Amino acid sequence: MTRFVQLHLLISYPPANLNRDDSGQPKTARLGGVERLRVSSQSLKRAWRTSEIFQQQLAGSIGSRTKLLGVTAYEQLLAAGVADKQAKDWAGQIAKVYGAVKKDKPLEIEQLVHVAPEELGSLKALVNTLAQEKRAPTDDELDALLHTQSAVDIAMFGRMLAAKTEHNSDAAVQVAHAIGVHASAIEDDYFTAVDDLNLSDPGAAHIGDSGFAAAVFYQYVCIDRDRLKQNLGNDEALTQKALRALTEAALKVGPSGKQNSYASRAYAHYALAEKGAQQPRALTLAYVKPVQGVDYAQEAIGALQRVRDNMDKVYGPCADSRSEIDVLQGQGRVAELIDFVTAE
Repeated sequence: MTRFVQLHLLISYPPANLNRDDSGQPKTARLGGVERLRVSSQSLKRAWRTSEIFQQQLAGSIGSRTKLLGVTAYEQLLAAGVADKQAKDWAGQIAKVYGAVKKDKPLEIEQLVHVAPEELGSLKALVNTLAQEKRAPTDDELDALLHTQSAVDIAMFGRMLAAKTEHNSDAAVQVAHAIGVHASAIEDDYFTAVDDLNLSDPGAAHIGDSGFAAAVFYQYVCIDRDRLKQNLGNDEALTQKALRALTEAALKVGPSGKQNSYASRAYAHYALAEKGAQQPRALTLAYVKPVQGVDYAQEAIGALQRVRDNMDKVYGPCADSRSEIDVLQGQGRVAELIDFVTAE
């Protein structure tokens, strides 16, 4: 029986600043007594859900996160010829459906709201009706703006609506913060820029610095397949499309922070997919002791495989079936791995 699908990925990034903290430096975490590079799960999930892979493979099934639903409704009402005062009043009522609004900007919702394409369609239809009939929305019409939907990213990563808890969705996909498998030192990139038109002064017109570091990351994703299918209205075909897109994105897509400065694009060089009904577990234990030596990419694979095998010896099989790829050895095929993850 397949209930859980687990992905264990190793990805080597060159000097980069993938995910910045509040001071602009690469995010870090201490593990095993040393400082490691870190990429937050929020950063990873956004990179995947906004990727071309998701947009192409799941077109029409991707939601939108926004605070501006009330603003959009107001602008559409104005464009349809509704008077400004009425447009603001009606759009304000619409905005409150999705959550509390800002006191200084009553058409803007305080928190980001994740809405499905079907729900955006319902909003557009209501605005058109109000504009045509020149009237305020009814309570029933407002209540109908949030409803049953099949947005894949909401099904995967969940949503929380404080004012409409009946439309909350529990996430079917858990994403760990990616963590470096070895110690990393953050360095400062000192740079200058020259004014091309100021020929009389060849010196720097601008001076700055930017933090960067390099690492091999361990990345863990746990998918409750049953929950995902349930969140998608028990649509098996859509569930398989979702799993295919998620797996491919996790293998190929990383955060875009400072991309133009570092061109830090990378594919996973190792991936292990596991399926079964057993209680999931990450393999972070493999890296509590930092990987040593000079061949981090290869040694990280060995460490992960040893811990996986030893956990099977101690606990019994932790998965019913597995599939893996190893770029360094030229073993496995991505297409086969994705098919493995996707199948029931």
